[in-house]
Amino acid sequence: MSSIFPSLEWLEDLEEKLNNDDDYARIAKKWEGDMLCHLTPDDRLKEEILLYIDLWHGKCREVAVWDEIGDKEPAFILKAVYSDFLSILQGELDPRSAMFTGKLDIKGNIATIIVNTPTVLDFVRCASEVTDEVV
Repeated sequence: MSSIFPSLEWLEDLEEKLNNDDDYARIAKKWEGDMLCHLTPDDRLKEEILLYIDLWHGKCREVAVWDEIGDKEPAFILKAVYSDFLSILQGELDPRSAMFTGKLDIKGNIATIIVNTPTVLDFVRCASEVTDEVV
């Protein structure tokens, strides 16, 4: 897997990773909820990107790049400047710290995220393992 983040190919690599990772399947077996990662532009990313990921009981059911949010309502929307999101994926910024410092804005049931911290952290592990090349 050597797709460039962020892209549909990267999402497809992530989907494959999540669906074939036994640790993730075990840790995320109770997770229910899709998410949209809303990456906003900075000096490295020229326009916003919307990455959709549907997660359900330790599996990834669907991935897509959306043109707009429109009237769609994913369970969670994670919004961050591209460089901050990338710092999370590269292990330079803890996702919990990013959330509490406002570098990662989350819309959705925060209690679900807090209760499922191991799932969130293992999702980040899987995402980081497929993130070799970046914009």
